[in-house]
Amino acid sequence: MIEEVIDVKGQNLFIKFNNSFENKPTIIFLHDSLGSVQLWRDFPEKLAKATQCNVLVYDRLGYGKSFPMITHERENNYMELEADILNDLLSELNINNAILFGHSDGGTIALIAASKYPEKVKAVICEAGHIFVEDITVKGVEEALNAYNTTNLLQRLEKYHGDKVETIVKAWTEIWLTEKFRSWNIEYLLKDIKSPILFIQGEADEYGTLDQVERTVSQVAGRSEKFIIPNVGHTPHKESPEIVLNKSIEFINSVIN
Repeated sequence: MIEEVIDVKGQNLFIKFNNSFENKPTIIFLHDSLGSVQLWRDFPEKLAKATQCNVLVYDRLGYGKSFPMITHERENNYMELEADILNDLLSELNINNAILFGHSDGGTIALIAASKYPEKVKAVICEAGHIFVEDITVKGVEEALNAYNTTNLLQRLEKYHGDKVETIVKAWTEIWLTEKFRSWNIEYLLKDIKSPILFIQGEADEYGTLDQVERTVSQVAGRSEKFIIPNVGHTPHKESPEIVLNKSIEFINSVIN
């Protein structure tokens, strides 16, 4: 597994990359709004090994071991811009056969990338992603910000992001809590997704309802499948790792075999 910081169109991004399986797809993991390479733990390696695929895990700018963000300020299209950076990263590493596994913001970025760059994306696993803004999401962000201000969440996040924590928390919470972000919606992109989609969501997700799932799988152009897990919240791969791993293996094998 290669671990290094690489320059992608001026952004210095930390990557972990195993490209040892010749002529096999690369599973690319896209973390959530406070996530990092480290926070995926051993899930990426387990999925790659079980499917005999290559694997790439990376920290977006400002997160984990990547360089800091220039500013915490974001516009409504910040996830669309991240999909463009993902495309640049794929070009840099000569990856043309990607299976995207994205969680939360990462799931949304995966859907956008599959829509905009279909020639590079073979399949998508979207875990707890969002395609529009719901009241429950805004409430979840408010509660997360309150936890940040009143508990030891800052110290826990510093383990993974160092002195960049305040910036990433501001970047996430401030845009989601603005009135202008209420109009954000990527449903218009879904019709352009031709690759197979698996949408995984916990039935008790505190950041989104099952409308996110239903409206996604009903509007994509390619094959779509939903996998709803009872009694699970916003992070199924951590709360029910074996269930998510086994379903993901089944889905990927159906795509590559």
